[in-house]
Amino acid sequence: MPPALPLIYAYNFKCDGDRVKFLDIIPFDHRVGAATADRLQSVAQIDLSYPGMEVSCDGLLVFSVGENRNLSVYNPATRQYAPLPQIAGFMLLGMYPHSPTGKYRLLLYLSDANLGQDGSYVFSLGSDQSPRYKGYPNAFELMFTRPILFRGNLHWQILESAGNMLKVFDTTAESFRQMRAPPLPYPAHLFEMDGMLSMSSFDEATNTTIDIWMSQDYDNELWALKYRVKLPVADLTVQFGKFVEYWNFMVTSRDGGVSMLVKFGEWLLQFDINGKLIASFHFAEHCLKQTLVQHTFFPMLQGYVVNNSSFIGC
Repeated sequence: MPPALPLIYAYNFKCDGDRVKFLDIIPFDHRVGAATADRLQSVAQIDLSYPGMEVSCDGLLVFSVGENRNLSVYNPATRQYAPLPQIAGFMLLGMYPHSPTGKYRLLLYLSDANLGQDGSYVFSLGSDQSPRYKGYPNAFELMFTRPILFRGNLHWQILESAGNMLKVFDTTAESFRQMRAPPLPYPAHLFEMDGMLSMSSFDEATNTTIDIWMSQDYDNELWALKYRVKLPVADLTVQFGKFVEYWNFMVTSRDGGVSMLVKFGEWLLQFDINGKLIASFHFAEHCLKQTLVQHTFFPMLQGYVVNNSSFIGC
């Protein structure tokens, strides 16, 4: 399977400026040599009520719709779509391939006593069974950051964790454990670099520096500071005319190269590891997310359709 691409999801608004017209799903091709015009090619435009991008895995997208944030699954490559009414009332923590069964599963959190016991649950896409309880009543702490799937396991930075810890979900045994993390403030971003689990964090004290840590020994939970990248904020403010203290950014690694995507006002900026600006793209409303086949479970899902009119062709 080719390496995953970062996803950008952009909201396009109706002419009154208030209501979302559709949600645009755009993989960002950051390969060396890719033409600028080819780096941002939309793969799906979701024209549904209050759409929200939730998680992606192996080309599958799970998004929420409506004021109740009901979840649906969509494959933009095959234009297969299905709602997921079995998990109404649950909150999504992550998605993963379950290697023993070959199925894709959702990790969920429930805090509604009317529906079941508080804690984490797993649900197999294509199943007619209810989600299965897996314990961990405090799983709500995983809702505040997006996980990364590394070595077949889901990893999260824990909110305000004492001792800088990650929570890890073993997707084979479907059990939780903790792992030491580098001394980075919350929230940090988890990603894979050169085949190793890595973390990055924007230094809000200076508003100019991104620290990148890499696990030197994953099994023994040893980390080292790999890069400290200083961005030319003063020059960026002059060139792009708007500075915001909250930075939405991610680090990407491919073919041995490392680059950073940074939201700067209404711009998406790409930097190399030396902090040099190498590309810029204008957006109004967008977010960054890590990652974007035929999947056989779709026909088994209630409400399954292909080429639904709610998905605008791209």
